[in-house]
Amino acid sequence: FRRMILAKRELEKHIEVQRSIIKKFRKTIWSNFIAAVQEYELIKPNDKIAVCISGGKDSVLMACCLRQLQQFSNVPFELVYLVMDPGYNAENRKLIEHNTSLLKLSVHIFESDIFEVTDRVGGAPCYLCARMRRGCLYSKAKELGCNKIALGHHFNDVIETVLMSMMYSSEIKTMLPKLHSTNFEGMELIRPLYKVKESDIISWANYNGFSFLQCACKMTEKNADIELASKRKEIKQLIADIKKQNDEADDNIFRSLHNVNMATMPGWRDSDSGELHSFLEKY
Repeated sequence: FRRMILAKRELEKHIEVQRSIIKKFRKTIWSNFIAAVQEYELIKPNDKIAVCISGGKDSVLMACCLRQLQQFSNVPFELVYLVMDPGYNAENRKLIEHNTSLLKLSVHIFESDIFEVTDRVGGAPCYLCARMRRGCLYSKAKELGCNKIALGHHFNDVIETVLMSMMYSSEIKTMLPKLHSTNFEGMELIRPLYKVKESDIISWANYNGFSFLQCACKMTEKNADIELASKRKEIKQLIADIKKQNDEADDNIFRSLHNVNMATMPGWRDSDSGELHSFLEKY
């Protein structure tokens, strides 16, 4: 009898998780998710979206939010849940399969050799890994008839990228909520969690008792210092320190991206040609 009760609870787990998004986390997650979808026009009628699940908390929440929206939206669209295995160890692969099964997500899992390739390259191959991952996802999504891929980047990824680019790349840029692929014609990338804060995603994961992949990178497995030295972690800590003095600092950084005063910029780069311009041209 006890076994039957446990089995029933497991069967109902996905329902509880979906309900928590629109009930307990309605203000912090669901409303911000809907705001991003509507404000940035992320979903159009008859879209077929490849929901890219890495196994982490962000991409799994994104999948649950999109499934919830699909059930009640007046705009018809399809979802394909896509999992790319770039070379996970057996334990990480099993965790992804367990969580997606528990949530009743019918995933398409396919393998690639990205970890093996980046491992051979050596050094700090994060940029190469990210590019290869995205290329593989676009390719598989197009093969499955999708016109968009959805990634789980969130609010904090957006504002951290701004500060990282300023401090380490000498430019002001960040992630767009959506963009056209330059290598896969007709394909777009969308970021439905653009306005959802990481702290709220963590609260959702903890509330539902989930264990997600943290970092499955084999370079990190070999050398923990790589993760500790991550520039993104430095920026994350910097923002946390600033928020101790100004609790709205993160929100203000995000809002500033939508309120750029070009009249005060001494220089900028043309979005099409990449050509640099100076305010002196019109002075």
